[in-house]
Amino acid sequence: MNTAVLRTEFRLFGREPLAVFWVLLFPALLLAILGCVPSFRHADPDLGGLRPVDAYVPVTVLVALIMSGVQALPQTLTGYRERGILRRVSLTPVRPAALLGAQMVVLGTVALGSALLALLVGRLVFGVLLPGQPVGYLLALVLATAAALALGSVVSALSRTTKTAGAIGSAVLFPMMFCAGVWLPVQAMPDVLARVVGFTPFGAAARALGEAAAGHWPGWGHLGVLAAWTVLLTAAAARWFRWE
Repeated sequence: MNTAVLRTEFRLFGREPLAVFWVLLFPALLLAILGCVPSFRHADPDLGGLRPVDAYVPVTVLVALIMSGVQALPQTLTGYRERGILRRVSLTPVRPAALLGAQMVVLGTVALGSALLALLVGRLVFGVLLPGQPVGYLLALVLATAAALALGSVVSALSRTTKTAGAIGSAVLFPMMFCAGVWLPVQAMPDVLARVVGFTPFGAAARALGEAAAGHWPGWGHLGVLAAWTVLLTAAAARWFRWE
């Protein structure tokens, strides 16, 4: 990958305060706000004895991935296409694929940094235990990041303008946040709903992260769902994506 393109994309991301806030800072801020609710700091039998703040750490981690994949990536790539940047880049030694790859590296890195920030806030402010199975947690996190960016690539492929990208991204955002457990943690969902949600990328990610946080190796079924979604969404994005 062209390192100059990568450095440029990092600089451009840093110049977008809204993107920095929503992708990097908002998940940790959301956790801090939720943790300030007194009832969130007491054990809940519906969550298997966990405190809600414990259960919401993986959720806020997934919020970072959703924001980067579904909101930030489509807006940026569609904006590049709409302004003819991808077409002009194709006439230089730097191929458009390098620009696409740099965007994914930037947003993936920022999303993982946001996840780390949420873990630190949970640990230092609310005494949330760090993941008991760190290797499994990292594996689930990487697969969830790949699935989020693949989903964002599909939204980019289907969007001709930034307005369309914003509309499609918003339509996808709320169902994915529900599946991640923003309104109701997956552990507290009725069994049938939890099983259905578990077949979605962020529902599977929520289950895998929750299991790893509790010290267990993530279920291979959940990891398999994440891997399958990543492959399918990547194939769809490659099939439908247009540089111009």
